[in-house]
Amino acid sequence: MRSGNFKQDYRQLLVLTDSVPVIVWSIVLVAAIALAPLLIGKYFVSLLLLMMITAVGVLGLNILTGTTGLISLGHAGFLAVGAYAAGIVAGRYGWPMPLSILAGGIGAAVAGLVVGVPSLRLKGLYLAITTMAFAVIINHLILNGGALTGGSEGLTVPQPALFGRPLAAEGGYYYVVLAVLLLAVFATLNLQRSRVGRALMAIREHDIAARAMGVNLVRWRLLAFTVSAFYTGVAGALLAFYTRYLNVDSFSLLVSIEALSMLIVGGLGTVSGALLGAVFIFVLNEGLGLLFSALGSGALSTAAFEIKGIVYGLAIVLFLRFEPDGLIGRWRDLKHYWTHWPFRY
Repeated sequence: MRSGNFKQDYRQLLVLTDSVPVIVWSIVLVAAIALAPLLIGKYFVSLLLLMMITAVGVLGLNILTGTTGLISLGHAGFLAVGAYAAGIVAGRYGWPMPLSILAGGIGAAVAGLVVGVPSLRLKGLYLAITTMAFAVIINHLILNGGALTGGSEGLTVPQPALFGRPLAAEGGYYYVVLAVLLLAVFATLNLQRSRVGRALMAIREHDIAARAMGVNLVRWRLLAFTVSAFYTGVAGALLAFYTRYLNVDSFSLLVSIEALSMLIVGGLGTVSGALLGAVFIFVLNEGLGLLFSALGSGALSTAAFEIKGIVYGLAIVLFLRFEPDGLIGRWRDLKHYWTHWPFRY
């Protein structure tokens, strides 16, 4: 082991962070989420559960859009593939829940590999339109899937169970989702600091320069699509076991817009930004839902779907204009200001 101000040992290289406050507050946050079912009502527990499922999917989109710089409006399609794959193997073939969730992730990963092929020649708006077309195609395939997908009638998913024991949605299943989210966060943090993550970031910054440095664009772009879709497929499988009923209307284009708005609001390319954005937009969505419910059957409440789309669009525009680094960027500015107070810089 070497010592010195500018030396590092292997233990220091392996840890995710050497900041004691970050470690302490992370443990406190995880403990608070784990104890939530014992302290709050079922309604708020269900909101937390849905928020955690959403966060898993947003982490997947962050790998593709935030880390690699490839814009996608088709993650609702990956979410649908994961949900229906898990629902089919669990309901039709009796697979256990862990294998069904894994099947949902693998099914979405295969779809991501297929969709990733056009990304080898497309970027920007053209890639976004291509991925959006994929989501539309998936919805049509589900509607015309007959008895396999249930078509327009939907698909019933069995109750989640682990080792033969049924799990209540706001009980044991809550901790399954929490475990998956923690695993996804841990895997993403390690992915970003590995050579794979550095290659994806190089592609985001300048793909031509990355190629000149020896980065294989074909391999890493396809890998980004595959890993991102796997995360989203796992989120879809978790959602399927929570709702226990699947319908194609649950995977509209608005779902993809929501996920993209979460990334932009939270901060592109960072795990903490993806989590903050998911919480912010989810709370905003629930707040709008409560507002529309309070309004009753008026014209404003009947246009709730369209109004939510407008709000997401406004959030994206305002954050891109006034805070392009998102909530995580604002948090860094506040820490910087506090550290150097009373000086401005």
